[in-house]
Amino acid sequence: MQTDQNNNTPSTPTVRIRHRRRSNEIPTEVSKSNGSHLLVDDQKKYRSMLIRIYSSIWMIAGFALIIYLGHLYIWAMVVVIQIFMAKELFNLLRRASEDRRLPGFRLLNWHFFFTAMLFVYGRILSQRLVNTMTFDQFFYKLVSGLIKYQMVICYFLYIAGFMWFILTLKNKMYKYQFGQYAWTHMILILVFTQSSFVVANIFEGIFWFLLPASLIVINDIAAYFFGFFFGRTPLIKLSPKKTWEGFIGASVTTMISAFVLANFLGRFQWLTCPRKDLSTGWLQCDPGPLFKSEYYALPGWVPQWFPWKEISVLPVQWHALWMGLFASIIAPFGGFFASGFKRAFKVKDFGDSIPGHGGITDRMDCQMLMAVFAYIYHQSFIVSQGYSVNMILDQILQNLTFEEQYALYMKLGKIFQKRLFGLS
Repeated sequence: MQTDQNNNTPSTPTVRIRHRRRSNEIPTEVSKSNGSHLLVDDQKKYRSMLIRIYSSIWMIAGFALIIYLGHLYIWAMVVVIQIFMAKELFNLLRRASEDRRLPGFRLLNWHFFFTAMLFVYGRILSQRLVNTMTFDQFFYKLVSGLIKYQMVICYFLYIAGFMWFILTLKNKMYKYQFGQYAWTHMILILVFTQSSFVVANIFEGIFWFLLPASLIVINDIAAYFFGFFFGRTPLIKLSPKKTWEGFIGASVTTMISAFVLANFLGRFQWLTCPRKDLSTGWLQCDPGPLFKSEYYALPGWVPQWFPWKEISVLPVQWHALWMGLFASIIAPFGGFFASGFKRAFKVKDFGDSIPGHGGITDRMDCQMLMAVFAYIYHQSFIVSQGYSVNMILDQILQNLTFEEQYALYMKLGKIFQKRLFGLS
């Protein structure tokens, strides 16, 4: 009877499922776009949160140290970030089989990268480099010559890379090589076009770099924790773990933080003074009207027991509110764009260099968008549109040789003498 039962029972074939090793692909729960798998339902969310917090503490501590060291170290940090971003994006479409047949192709990509770096930073830092070398005649002439021919040098470096690419074309690999060539140029535009604004903000005053960057960090952290504890309603299908609760909570937190943080940062000359050269000395300057306190009396309905009768506000705090609004409403779309980008290439993160966060590019998606806005806002609503003495002097030092500057000095001296003694 037992034999008959065994014979009548349909046999279920054992299927051996082979799971391909996934190093950087999107997990199954993340790939679902219906929003059903949120962070609040993740069984490992507390472990993930602790790793993320630990990494964030180290990043914030290192960032604070670099801010203390000054403008040049912040610029160096931006360069390192650019290199990591370029590396992660270069590797996104590479295939090992093709790369083995093109041993010099990766080196060609970095040739274009450093050519773009020389072109962008040469234009941004040229005047500050001249100001640094003004008192040394040999280095002054050397730097002035490099600045004068900087565009020519960059152009021929690019042409050399272009010829290198043509000479390395191989049969049956044209499509792959031209695809990588176009991909390289898109990466250079994506990385350098936006990060050049970051460097420009740094030398306008660390304040204009630190405040926007801090607002993005605050918004990201607030969105994570509000979504972690209260998130129920999916925000966008591109990012299933993003929720409306996290988005709204982060927006309110960011706006309040922008107003308070601007008041704190705006009281340090080290952060508000622009850097006119590439030295590392301490800065002192007239902070300007934006960073001078204005006092506002509290309205009559404030209780008598309240200890303050007036509040001190820096005018820059009203500008900070606009930055907080952009950081909380518009800048997150940089993260959504990155999420869609990763989905298009079926990867979870751009890299794994930061535990709990992914790659450097994963952390910089909103920062780049914010930096461009901060620069445009500063140039449009903060910087005076007229010509100042410093602007004229910068043009003289940048475009005239030492002999021409001396001739201008002598001619101005004669003009002033005539006016002083009333001669025509």
